[in-house]
Amino acid sequence: MEVRDELEAWLRANLPWEYGRGLPPRFEDLAEEVAFGRDWQRRLAADRWVGVTWPVEYGGRAASAVDNFAVQEELARARAPELVGRIGVNLVGPTLLAHGTADQRQRWLPRILDASDLWCQLFSEPDAGSDLRSLKTRAVSVEGGWRLTGQKVWTSYAQFADWGLCLATDARITCFAVDMTAPGIDVRPLVQLTGEAEFNEVFLTDVFVPDDSVIGAVDDGWRVANSTLSAERGVNPRQLVIHIQLVEELLRLALERGGFDDHRVRQRLAQAFVEVKVFQLHNRRTLARLTRGEEPGPEGSALKLYWSEMSKRLHDTAMTVLGPESSLFGPWQRSWLYYHAASIFSGTNEIQRTIIGERVLGLPR
Repeated sequence: MEVRDELEAWLRANLPWEYGRGLPPRFEDLAEEVAFGRDWQRRLAADRWVGVTWPVEYGGRAASAVDNFAVQEELARARAPELVGRIGVNLVGPTLLAHGTADQRQRWLPRILDASDLWCQLFSEPDAGSDLRSLKTRAVSVEGGWRLTGQKVWTSYAQFADWGLCLATDARITCFAVDMTAPGIDVRPLVQLTGEAEFNEVFLTDVFVPDDSVIGAVDDGWRVANSTLSAERGVNPRQLVIHIQLVEELLRLALERGGFDDHRVRQRLAQAFVEVKVFQLHNRRTLARLTRGEEPGPEGSALKLYWSEMSKRLHDTAMTVLGPESSLFGPWQRSWLYYHAASIFSGTNEIQRTIIGERVLGLPR
């Protein structure tokens, strides 16, 4: 495929480590990791390797969903870093393309692609995680805009974000683009099991948002949010890239440590490899829908449910291969701790099962 060959040549010339063999550096400080990620994404975007399906006028290539999938697979094969601006690229960008005005798209989309602006997702609240209809952040209409007051939680990279995609209600839900430097915003990092603080609480106190930062129509935020969540749970290039890399590392680890000598471990390694391949096929099924001009649909919940459970099994196998060293702390142990949250973030598995039962299988509520 032409796009795959072109990207491979670009990566061989631009990756700061050996193609397909090196790994992105590990940073002790999250701010250093974000700075590295912004520089890497800027270089990718300069040659239009970010948001490849987006229109050319906003910095994309107007490529097909199939081409985008090929790009993500090639990035995985090259062991390229994740996009630091992935929330903007994967969630906010598609939302703006579907519901934003022409001015909003021109204002934000190019800066999302090159990581000039990082975005966070201000959806979840302490009492409204996967059940977003019960959110309590208030939006009060004032002259020239709105005043937002409330609390959000589990907000990835909020401490580095320039903008936040926020849901708030004045009886019905509206979607807003919030300037994260505006007066009244207080970001408080949450330390995770890994010892890092990727997630945050965000408190909004009388934060002013102008009318031109409303995404979609006023009171139509639920429809806008569902379009965002469909992008999050449909084709999932981010987790596909990560798990292709993880299973390759797991097989290398097993070869080095004699993991294939034990027939029980050998079966689990084979299962991990097959399940990642099935994950790719799930993505390709959703791709087929997109190429027909269809939305990802509620079947995206099946994909999210599948990979979150798959990831836990893969990491448990890695801990078995490590043996006594599994009690120490290193890259695999950190990843094992992190992916314990996979069944919670992006919508809990309980919510995904409910969506599958009601909207896919047609079961009663």
